[in-house]
Formats: sequence, structure tokens, C-alpha cells
Amino acid sequence: MFSIGLSSRLPSREIQEEELRRFTARVSALLQGPEPGPEAVDGLQRLHLTVAATKYPRKLDGKFVELLQTVLCSPKSPEQIQVLCAAILREMSPCNDLILSCDEIQDTKLLSLASSVLLAQGEVAAVGQRVVKVLERRLPEGQSARFLLPVLANVISLSPESLTEEQTNVVSKKLADWLRYASIQQGMAQPSGGFFSSPRTKQPAPITEVDGAVATDFFTVLSVAQHYTQDQWLNVQTFSMLRNWLLCYGGKELNTLNPDDKAGVDRSVTSMVPTTPRAGQLHPPRERLRDKAFEYCQRLAEQSNRWPLKKEDGDLQKACLIEAVKIMDIICKQDSSYVCRAVSFLKILHSRICGDAPYARALLPIAQFFLNHSKLAAVDSDAIYKHLFTDIPAQLFHNPSLAFEFVQFCKDNSQLFTDSSSIFRQSFPNLFKFLAWNSPPLISEFVDLLPFLLDPGTAIEIFHLLLDLPCLTAALDIQLKAAAPPASEKAGGDPAGKLATCLEAFRHPLYKGSFQYLLRTKAAPLDAPESLVPLRQLLGFLAGSPRVVQCAETVPVLLELFFRVVAEFADGSLINQLVVLLLQRSDQLFEIPAFKEDVVLGSQLTVLCRLHPALVVELSTEILEFTGAVSNIQSKEAWAVGEFLSVCYDKRCTVEQITRFFESLEAVLFEITQLRPQAGTPSCAPRAISVLMATLTKLAARSQDLIPRVSMFLSKMRTFVQSPAVTSVYSEEDLEEILIRATELMNLLKMPSVAQFVFTPPLASTQFQREVNDSLPLALRVVTQFLEPAPGSMPV
Repeated sequence: MFSIGLSSRLPSREIQEEELRRFTARVSALLQGPEPGPEAVDGLQRLHLTVAATKYPRKLDGKFVELLQTVLCSPKSPEQIQVLCAAILREMSPCNDLILSCDEIQDTKLLSLASSVLLAQGEVAAVGQRVVKVLERRLPEGQSARFLLPVLANVISLSPESLTEEQTNVVSKKLADWLRYASIQQGMAQPSGGFFSSPRTKQPAPITEVDGAVATDFFTVLSVAQHYTQDQWLNVQTFSMLRNWLLCYGGKELNTLNPDDKAGVDRSVTSMVPTTPRAGQLHPPRERLRDKAFEYCQRLAEQSNRWPLKKEDGDLQKACLIEAVKIMDIICKQDSSYVCRAVSFLKILHSRICGDAPYARALLPIAQFFLNHSKLAAVDSDAIYKHLFTDIPAQLFHNPSLAFEFVQFCKDNSQLFTDSSSIFRQSFPNLFKFLAWNSPPLISEFVDLLPFLLDPGTAIEIFHLLLDLPCLTAALDIQLKAAAPPASEKAGGDPAGKLATCLEAFRHPLYKGSFQYLLRTKAAPLDAPESLVPLRQLLGFLAGSPRVVQCAETVPVLLELFFRVVAEFADGSLINQLVVLLLQRSDQLFEIPAFKEDVVLGSQLTVLCRLHPALVVELSTEILEFTGAVSNIQSKEAWAVGEFLSVCYDKRCTVEQITRFFESLEAVLFEITQLRPQAGTPSCAPRAISVLMATLTKLAARSQDLIPRVSMFLSKMRTFVQSPAVTSVYSEEDLEEILIRATELMNLLKMPSVAQFVFTPPLASTQFQREVNDSLPLALRVVTQFLEPAPGSMPV
């Protein structure tokens, strides 16, 4: 037996060019033999794997590429070999050695294979022209157009403009016939030719519905048969490409109302009778296709109401119904005379499926249809929107595919959340259930959607929602378990019975209000309970749940976006509310350590102070209480006080307020830097120590009676950084940076007038006004060099 010689165990990407050349030579010899057999098939399969499974393009010999084309187009070549040749040529495309042409190919199956190669070559227009030319002629006996419709679908996806209007009219007429006039009899089984095969042929049986009843109307994709005829296959293929075809070519002519239609009022919405033109008048191809497509979609909706005998038929029913509604939407956009018929029909359909959870996905295209056409039809669709936004997220938040499609629907119609419709504007708490349960896949969608949900009326409630998002995930988990059968409530790894306690609390009046508020379906800014702290503690045993942890990881991203968007519209009153809530909620977060570390709410104080500097004076009591706690000193909170507590920003700033803040922050800095050999030194970020020192210096520069106190404190920092208790906590670089900062600040205070200018600059942005996070301001360096010149240098 002739051996190919290429080891199947050798990874294809490791094959060297010389080995590949020898291999193609052997395959070439097999293809040029009298009758290429299994060895040729095996060689082509291995060659296809070799050229396909590689990170870089493979180049084949030009003569071998020519041989592949010859074998592909030869009527004597076995079908399997033709398919493999086409697959290899597609992998090689674009290829300069390929001279394949489809102009003379008559066989539809071969034309389909050759077209796939030419499309990979980029010859879309040539393929489209040839396919339409073949379709408009009567095909020879034994040929079928079913091999060409997938090619045509690829053509219109790649380059819709490659077909002329005349060609699209030809295809539209064909599609209308294939949709409406497929055979209603089942196809005949091909005789096997075996010993028991009977020469007599049976009468073809009628097609049936999914519930087994004999079909009494025309064939659709939901019709059932043991064997399908060629025109039935064309019917199925036509429906699969119908929506894209209508989008590309269905609306090029002007849309005009049919005067005989009477706005569709007198026509039965369930009628399957096609619209009949006046005597001697024929519908244009596009209009006729729309008419047949509309009938087809109506019949699909009727068929979806039947109880399927097989589960897969039930799944197909739902998919076809969704596609049918989308197609009806397109038809109504292209011809408004269909709107009234479609509205009445879809209202009946909605009332039938709105309570059926498996059909929930179909409610989205129905709602989209009414969003597009309800004004034209002058119908009230609020009930449809209310059901969609109230019931579906609350009941089916755990369905991942529905969650994605629902949020995508909201993104596509994001303008709804900026209009006056209360149904959409009040539904955002429900939308966050999708994010809480499916946070990793939906985070990018919510990043796009969140700006449309935010406005002065929703900002406060959404702020709470974001902070409570992990808690919402835990509550949804309990809600699902509470609705499940009792046997499923036994969770492994819960010896303390915490799950049972939560399930009992879910039904208990003491926690009922908190659960209801957290799981609310619409906005309730004034109905929030005084505190959700007990509920957060109750649900704390779920803090380690992977779903809860994943949800918590998305919150910092959304919070950053939240403050960036709010900054675009917030006024002083809203900013003050946010600051108060920000300070209150800083210690009211779900008990996830990483979550509490990532969500540093105090760091947003600086962002809000920049927007409304007067808030430091207006909320001095709240900020003083917050910054006076050691646990709240992170990185930028004290810096905000030192930067904006100034008469430059608010004339109401008094010496008494400056002194109160100074004394509070002085106590904090003393607490974290005092030397206590027994208790040790409180661990605090070196940056926080530097920021506190700078803040105290700024406040002293504005109230110079405080200068001696801060200067004395700064002079003790050398002792602090040299203490063994401190050196065991901080790195040498951090301690050196703290000491440098203390020295430079102390030097600056030796010149009070300069310190006042540096730390209380005019409102205009100057070089000295900017706070540099990674180093001291330039002014401190200049003063230090002036007071402590380097050895050997001349004083300035």
C-alpha cells in the first residue's frame, strides 16, 4: 500500500516546508491516479489539517494548486475529494496561483463548492452574478437551487451592493414562491437497493404539525415530515435568510399604502389568505415577497401555539416565533400598510405567551415592535412594557441568555431612559438583578447602559444599588432557594444551619421589609429602610460564594463610572447629598474583605470637592467626624480637607473651623505615629502619613497660630522613622520619603508668608497649586534647597 508518510502524531505547525513539499508531491501522485480512492482522501484530510492548523500562512506549489482546481472542477472526481479540495483552497486564499472561475459551471453542487473558494478570494460580485444567473433559469433535471441559497446568503452578507435591482427582483420573486408554494406532501425515501427493497412506491403522506395533526395549510419550517422534498428544503433555507434579505433589498422602493387595504381594519388578523391585487395588476417582486413573508410569519405564530411531541420541536417553535416577529417588524417599517394588522395580531400573541416563561425571549421582539410602531397605530402599549420590565427580570434574572438579550434590548433603546416614560425610568432596580446574578458577562453592557440610567432623580438610589450589589446577589440566591422544593434547601458545607436561618428570615416579618426593599422591582427612593445592616450581617455567610465575589469585583469599575457621569450634571445640593451618603456608607458594606479594600469611598471625596469646593465648609461636621477616625484615613480624604478648607473657595471658612479640623487630624496623625512598645505602632499607609503631614501644614499656613504645633510635630518624625517598631512595618524607601516630606514641610513653615502663598494659591491654576501624588510640590524642593544647600554649592 502506498504510504503518505506524514506522521499524524506530529503537530502540523512543526512540519517544515521541505517536508510539506514532499507530502504534497505524494498527494499529487494520488490525485493523478486512475481512480483516487481512500488513500487520496486521507492525504487530503491531513493536508487540510496541516494548512489550517497553523499560525502563519502556508504556501503550496503553484502546480499543486492548479491540480486542486482541476480535480475540484472535474465531473469525474468523487464528491468527498471535491469537498476536500475546496476546503484546502479556501485555507490558501487569497492565493495568486488560483485562477478558478465559476462562469462555466452548470452543476449547482459544484458551483456551491467553487463559490466558497471564490468568496474566500474576495470575488464576491462575480459569485453573486453567477448564482443569480443560474437561479433565474430553469434548472436541469436532478439539479437543485438548495445548494446555491447558502452562497447567496454569504454574498449579501459580504457585499449587498454587488447585486443590481433587476437581480434582486428576480431573487425576490423566487423567494416568495419558495416561501408560499412548497409541497404539502412528504418526500419519498430513496430506495436502499437492498434485498428487501420493494419496487412498488407508496403514495406520499401529507406533512404534519408539531403536535402530530395533519397540516391543513401551507408548508413552513415548523412542518414535520419523515422525508423532505427539494422545494421544502428551499422553503426552510429561504426563511433562514429572509430577514437579512429584507433588510438589504426589501425597502428600496417608496412605501405606499394600498388603497384597497382600508388600513387593514377590515381584514382578519389571523387570515392566511394572501392579498390579491386588482385584476390585471401584479404586485412588484419586493411587495409580493413582503406579503408572502407576512403570511408565513402569521402561520408560524399559529404553529407555535401547538403542543410539540418532541422537545427539540418546542425549542424550534420558540426560535421561529422570535424570528417571525422580527421579520414582521421589518415588513412594517418598509410598508406601513401592514402595521394595523400586525399590531392586532401581536397583541393577541402577547396575551397568549406573556405568562409562559419559556417564551420570555419572544417578548423582547414584541416589545421592540410596539416601540417602533405603536405611535403610528395609535395604540397604548404600556401594559406590554410594564410586564416586560416588571415581571421578567424579577422572575428570570437567572437565565443567562435572556439576561444578555434583555440588557442588549435596553442598550439598543437607551433613549427610553432619557425620555419621559415612567415605566422605563422606574425599572432600573430590576435591571440590576441581571447584573448581580450575571456580573462577569454583563459588565461591559452595563458600562454602556449606566450613563442612560443616571440623572439627578436616580443618582442617589443607584449609588446605594451599586454598593449593595453583592448583597443583592446573596439575596437573589436566597430567593431562589426559598422558591425551590424543600429537599433542595439542604446545602452542603453548612453545618451551622446558616442557610436554614436565612430561609427562615426570608419569610420572617422582621426581615421581610429589608428583603422586599433589596429585591424591589421599581425605583423607591423614599421607601428605603433605615438600615440594611442586619440583612448584610445575616447574608454574610454567602460572602465567599463565587457568584457574590465575582459581582463584588465589578462594583469599583461601575462606581468610578458613576462619579464620572454624575460630575456632568450634579449641582451643589446633589453633591452634598452624595458626600453625606459616601461618608455614611464607608463602613456599611457587604463583609467581603477584598470588596471593602477596593471600594474606598473616601477617595471619591476629592472628586466631589473639585466639583463643589464649598461642601467642605457646608458639611464640616460630617467630614470632621469621618476624617477624625483612624480607620477612615486612606489616601486622599485629608488632602481634600487641606486643599479646599480655605477662604479662597468659600468666604464662610473661619479660623475656628480650620482649628477644629487641625486638632482632629493632629490627633489622628498622633495616633498612628505614637511609639507604644507594648501595643506596637498602628499600621497605616506611608502615603496617608505624608498626606496628613501636608494637610496639617496647609491648615497651619492659613492659621499661623498653629505653626509652632505642627513644626514641633514634624521635628519628631526623625525619631519616629528610626524606631525599631516602625522599621519593622515600613520599608526603608517609605521611611525615607516620610522623612524627606517632614523636613521639607518644616523648612517651608520657617517662612510663613511663602508657606501661605504655596498652600493657599489663587483660584487660577498655577504650577504650585497642583498636588503631585508621587513627589513633593516643586515649591517645597525650592525652599529646601534655599534653606539647606547641598555641600559645595553656592547659595542662590
